[in-house]
Amino acid sequence: MGSVSRKKLNSDRLFYKIGEVSTIAEVEPHVLRYWESEFVFLKPRKNKTGQRVYSRKDLELVLQIKDLLHKEKYTIAGVKKKFGGNVSGKNTVSIQTIHGVKKKLKEILTILQ
Repeated sequence: MGSVSRKKLNSDRLFYKIGEVSTIAEVEPHVLRYWESEFVFLKPRKNKTGQRVYSRKDLELVLQIKDLLHKEKYTIAGVKKKFGGNVSGKNTVSIQTIHGVKKKLKEILTILQ
């Protein structure tokens, strides 16, 4: 994620429109709508005019999904399996941290051998 995106994400805003989430996450709005149809845990509310309104939690989920799909090369099914019933994302961060530590330990082990 770029520095501009970090600034927008760190703002005090509670809600974002689909275009803003698209810009922050650097994915097209149609991709966000597709992800909503695929991932039951990503359900932004709609305002009285029918526009999608993403909460900060929704935005964080979008960024996690993007990382899993684009950086970690997960499939849609893989992301669904990874999140399982975990909608809050709290355990997901812990699992990602564990995977990162495990990878670094394997690299250190390779160097030591």
